[in-house]
Amino acid sequence: MEANENPDPRSLTDAKSSEVPRRALGERRTEFVRIIVQCLYSLGYRRAAATLESESGVSLDSPEYTALFLDVMAGRWDDCIATIESIEDMDCGARAAAAFLVWKEHFLELLGLKDGFLMARDVLSERIAPLDMDRQRVHGLARLLISSEGIVNVEDRVRRRLGLLLDLVEVLPPWVRVPSARLEHLVEMTVLKQIASCFYHNSPGEVTLYEDHKCSQEQIPSKCSQILYDHKNEVWFVQFSHNGDYLASSSRDCTAIIWAVNKDDSISLRHVLEGHMKPISFLAWSPNDRMLLTCGNGEALKLWDVCDGTCKFTFTGGANRIISSCAWFPESEKIVCGSWEPDNRIFTCDLEGNELEVWEGERMPKVTDLAVTPDGRCLISICSNKEILIRDFHRGNEWKIHEEHSITSLSLSSDGQFLIVNLNSEEIHLWNINVSSSLPDKFRGHKQGKYVIRSCFGGSNSLFIASGSEDSQIYIWQRHCETPIKILTGHSMTVNCVSWNPAKPRMLASASDDRTVRIWMANVNNNTKFHM
Repeated sequence: MEANENPDPRSLTDAKSSEVPRRALGERRTEFVRIIVQCLYSLGYRRAAATLESESGVSLDSPEYTALFLDVMAGRWDDCIATIESIEDMDCGARAAAAFLVWKEHFLELLGLKDGFLMARDVLSERIAPLDMDRQRVHGLARLLISSEGIVNVEDRVRRRLGLLLDLVEVLPPWVRVPSARLEHLVEMTVLKQIASCFYHNSPGEVTLYEDHKCSQEQIPSKCSQILYDHKNEVWFVQFSHNGDYLASSSRDCTAIIWAVNKDDSISLRHVLEGHMKPISFLAWSPNDRMLLTCGNGEALKLWDVCDGTCKFTFTGGANRIISSCAWFPESEKIVCGSWEPDNRIFTCDLEGNELEVWEGERMPKVTDLAVTPDGRCLISICSNKEILIRDFHRGNEWKIHEEHSITSLSLSSDGQFLIVNLNSEEIHLWNINVSSSLPDKFRGHKQGKYVIRSCFGGSNSLFIASGSEDSQIYIWQRHCETPIKILTGHSMTVNCVSWNPAKPRMLASASDDRTVRIWMANVNNNTKFHM
């Protein structure tokens, strides 16, 4: 037999399989050219855009859009509907919505005519009413027919018809008219995807379009640049101010220290805060960074002026009350406190100690830690060691998140959407506070079983979590991975607390029982600086 009389079946299969990619490639080429043309027009390069259309044979506007444009501007409404009906990949809902927009414009324009009432009524009953649309919208047009309110000015006809075209583009398939700024959107999505897949991304503002984005481990704080020796006993807490210009630390030596963060990233002592008679276990910066709250073990809360380092007020809470934790509301004029001696209560007060709201009673659990979301909407508290209580002030409701193991501390993300809690089971759990039924992301590797260990969010867009540990090390996780990506060594005793500078994503501070505060930087020299 001749070869063409009994062809090899495999050759037919190969031909068909290769035909599909070629066809898909041609369609992709057309899409690509149209998107580039749209971008050139939007950037003002009209001659370049027109030249590309001419050379490629691909027009920005599809034939369907061109037909719609001409028919809408000429008021040929039946032709508009015919074009809409000819578009194959539209579901019934989108097709009805597009038809409604067309007939609605025709209806309103008829109302603007002197003798258009009867024709407008016919359009409403014969064209609009049969469409599968929300009846409220149809009834709204019927009310216009009865009251003659909102009659269209004929002089505004061109403006309204251009508006109709824009509305139609929103419901028609995107290929009919290339969406505005489509190329810019695709580029932005590509960059964001690369950032999301970059394990060590910590470089705000350093993403370029000229090459694929990838950060190295050197972007993460990993080298000790400075050791601060000024505390005389264990350092229990450390926290940067919101603007990143200051660092505060508190110690078992009954003092807190305010440090200045200099332009060269060095740290210098600014104020030693003296006045507490017992160890200071907690501190909180005001949102405006002008004030600092400190509270100690079995002692009152103190408010300090950051500028001159003086104590502005001592909150006793009455009845020899012991305040165990505190947080600021966003306007820096109100605080919330938690206490568990002589009874369990949460209360808010102004900066002169006047109580504003109080939550107490026999069923009030012991409160060990507090936080307020940056927008002031939610109060988050750790109750009875194993419960996270979230109270939404705006909605007036509250809900609980239950943990199986004791919670030692909590920390909020900068946007207030997420929280992390340290558990004595040697896990850190990340919760979305807006999704009460979700399961937490878990982070493991650090050591914790006996002491209060504090963790924090940090880095570019809070993409990282850092925590102290009882094995004298600092652990850093990327938020999408439960195993550490960095382990920092240098302290000789338990690391109680860490804080990531919110304005300098490559700077981290740690506080330890070895009586020091260490500053960790990315991409710094090996020469370690010491503060004397």
